[in-house]
Amino acid sequence: MRVVLAEDQALLRDGLVRLLSAHDFEVVAAVETGPDLLDALLTERPDVAVADVRLPPTFKNEGLAATLEARRRVPGLPVLILSQHVEPLYARELLSDSTGAVGYLLKDRVSNVRSFVDAVRTVAGGGTTMDPEVIAQLLARRSRDERLSSLTPREREVLAAMAEGHANAGIAARLVITEKAVSKHINTIFAKLGLLPDLDGNRRVLAVLAFLDAA
Repeated sequence: MRVVLAEDQALLRDGLVRLLSAHDFEVVAAVETGPDLLDALLTERPDVAVADVRLPPTFKNEGLAATLEARRRVPGLPVLILSQHVEPLYARELLSDSTGAVGYLLKDRVSNVRSFVDAVRTVAGGGTTMDPEVIAQLLARRSRDERLSSLTPREREVLAAMAEGHANAGIAARLVITEKAVSKHINTIFAKLGLLPDLDGNRRVLAVLAFLDAA
């Protein structure tokens, strides 16, 4: 599985290269600036990009901007964004094209090797994963979306687990319910959010986007 990595801190960048390589990923490029990231993504067309939000030269949102531009030119390019702090706006912006294959994690999660590697694989496989801390902060805020307000507490738990990237089996294990019950809850969530089966895009991603929009 081919990876393009973008991180400006040399020690962390080298550590991530070693970690990914040890778990059977091929790091085809490891860069430190936004422009270099964009060039590498367009040249290498990796299976997944792992990029810090803030990169040189301005340390604002060059990493995010580069990945979004790359996704504009290569629709559906899988991207996992790393951030030092919870910034829901960046998570929402990444999801806004509704094509899936995205992730948003805090850098602290990298120390949990299994969780980090699983997140990279989830995104590379076309899934979506959000940092649990982002989800927790969003849940702590009062929703301004009437559609989300209509969800039951259990449905909100299911939606939060979806936002973290869990498949139905994982949600069932986490909430100690059956997969059939999870499917029923998800279909109800789709209905309450107005996400009909014939809508373009991935309905799970659109549901997560609605969740983020309410923040």
